[in-house]
Amino acid sequence: MKQITATGTTVEEAVQSALEQLQSSKDQVDVDVIDEGKKGFLGFGTKPAIVKVSIKKNPVQDAESFILEVAEQMGAPVQVKTEVNNRDISMELEGEKIAILIGKRGQTLNSLQYLAQLVVNRESDQFYTVMLDAEGYRGRRKETLENLARRLAEKAVRTGREVKLEPMPSYERKIIHTALQNHKKVETDSDGNDPRRHVVIRPS
Repeated sequence: MKQITATGTTVEEAVQSALEQLQSSKDQVDVDVIDEGKKGFLGFGTKPAIVKVSIKKNPVQDAESFILEVAEQMGAPVQVKTEVNNRDISMELEGEKIAILIGKRGQTLNSLQYLAQLVVNRESDQFYTVMLDAEGYRGRRKETLENLARRLAEKAVRTGREVKLEPMPSYERKIIHTALQNHKKVETDSDGNDPRRHVVIRPS
């Protein structure tokens, strides 16, 4: 973390001095007042104000840097477009070798997303949710899962037996639950523990 200790005749002056050296603004830093200083009398007994100023960590930039670095090491460099909506961070990846970062059934993308979320929340005082997408993969995957849900619901009704799906991350399980929530002949439940937690479709 970039930080600097600065002095001045007042706390404000010391902070301003630190901001100029860090080339930053007050909303981007944390200020720790070490000594408020002392004005003294007629120049005697004067003590300078001392402050320690640190640049705040930007969790979004940390996540972007992490993704760029991992993608580079995997031989699939990308560009990242990020949107932040309150505590939801959406990151869209674009690149020529994007399939490498998606992986089989999105497993690599899911792992990257999980790690990016750890990076974002590592030193943050509030919890952020990260959604990683790669050239529209999530939308295509959602459609695939909805079709799968309907097909397996029909199977459960036809055979009269429950159907277990493969393990999925929570937001993919939610797609299955949502797709079948108004289905009158089946009910859905999640079973098992992460990372093996999966959806079960049962005839009503």
